[in-house]
Amino acid sequence: MDPADFIGGNAVMLAFAAFVILCIFLGVRIVPQSEKHVVERFGRLRAVLGPGINFVVPFLDRVAHRISILERQLPTAHQDAITTDNVLVKVETSVFYRITEPEKTVYRIRDVDAAIATTVAGIVRSEIGKMELDQVQSNRNELTQNIREQVRAMVDDWGIEVTRAEILDVNLDEATRAAMLQQLNAERARRAQVTEAEGRKRAVELNADAELYAAEQESKARRVLADAEAYATGVIADAIAKNGLEAAQYQVALKQVEALTAVGQGAGKQTIIVPAAAMDAFADAFKMLKGRG
Repeated sequence: MDPADFIGGNAVMLAFAAFVILCIFLGVRIVPQSEKHVVERFGRLRAVLGPGINFVVPFLDRVAHRISILERQLPTAHQDAITTDNVLVKVETSVFYRITEPEKTVYRIRDVDAAIATTVAGIVRSEIGKMELDQVQSNRNELTQNIREQVRAMVDDWGIEVTRAEILDVNLDEATRAAMLQQLNAERARRAQVTEAEGRKRAVELNADAELYAAEQESKARRVLADAEAYATGVIADAIAKNGLEAAQYQVALKQVEALTAVGQGAGKQTIIVPAAAMDAFADAFKMLKGRG
């Protein structure tokens, strides 16, 4: 059989088969996990295709937009802002977002990146304008949280989710930085002086406590000595009451002997002149000891 006759006789079947294959090719859409496809029918939104195998009507439906749902990062932006104490600061911000509802993003906003950047810049200026410079420096986390919440609320109508909005840095001009450095040095000097004064005050307090403690200990020692002397005096008084005058004379003579013994033990003394009364004291002491024996 002639091939031309075979093709001519089955042309309709071949055309129909080709048409079926084309319809299958056009009607089946495989969407990657990282994308969503926006389908239009005669220029109007028909559906949003999610990841996997999807079916559309051939020749009527078409994939008008292929939107990536991966998280995106805007270029690092720099905004000028003025605080309530009239200080000009340069704020460096970074924003991360992803598209969650492509139908809103496609039909409600033209340039997503520019719109988000403009929104963030306005919110940053507004928030910093409510705070003083010290608050901007010290409350960075609170400021970042406020900016993030406001940005999320503003871009919600665009089908966008802001995952992160961070303030990377707050820079000052040279004049303000020099003034802040001078203020910081003055504050450090003041703290050093306060610390030194507190140290001197503490030293005086400790010295006073030490003197008070020494006085208390000396008073206690004197009290003990006084008690000992009172006890000794009581013992002697009891001895005198029991033994009469001889006990008193014996004690006086014994003290005299002890004093002479101490004088004789002095260093570098070869000759000792003893008064006659001292010799009498020795004699009296021996007599009393003999009498006691």
